[in-house]
Amino acid sequence: MNKYSSQHRAAEQARAAATVSVPSSASNSLIKNTYMLLSMTLFFSGAVAWFAANAHARPLGFLPTIILMFGLLFLLNAVRNSVWALPVVFLFTGFFGYTLGPVIGYYLQTPGGTNVLVTALMGTGVTFGALSIYALTTRKNFNFLSGFLFAGIIVVLLAALANFFLKMPVLYLVISAVSVLLACGFILFDTSRIVNGGETNYVMATVSLYLDIYMLFVNLLSLLSAFNRN
Repeated sequence: MNKYSSQHRAAEQARAAATVSVPSSASNSLIKNTYMLLSMTLFFSGAVAWFAANAHARPLGFLPTIILMFGLLFLLNAVRNSVWALPVVFLFTGFFGYTLGPVIGYYLQTPGGTNVLVTALMGTGVTFGALSIYALTTRKNFNFLSGFLFAGIIVVLLAALANFFLKMPVLYLVISAVSVLLACGFILFDTSRIVNGGETNYVMATVSLYLDIYMLFVNLLSLLSAFNRN
């Protein structure tokens, strides 16, 4: 019995080692492709945002933005494994860049707005970099955050809907602060999924991280703007 148990444990350890070694190589390739594509989409999105800001583009409005966003997400999910995935992901991130155009244009024309904009960009970059490096180097599994993040998003959406009618500045700041914390949690969660095999499609992994960065930047910009006005 002891001999069998020792052999059984040895076999289990060998199987575990083999299981870990394969995804490790695959995850390295996935990480490389994801961050290369993420860099390109961020650059493209920023260029579109800058063009829209200088062209004095008008905001699309809440309803058209929501419809287009979910429509592009549905399309992207449908073509995620085809040759159309890359063109659609650039269309998706370009659309988000366009939505930022009027916001950036507003801050560029507001006294002190340029400083707020630059600070938000630097804060987003430093925060994303630090959290990503932590998740990539430790390879810690952050799946335990999934329930908390999902509940947090629901609460934020309900609070934002309520504040659409209430128009309370304090609640607006609370929503932005909570959204910043949620964005940080999503960065850890999504990076962990890429590292540990929870996401194997680099296009969808890129989209997840892009949305995390977008959420972090927009809400950090709102908080800094509010404190600057104060």
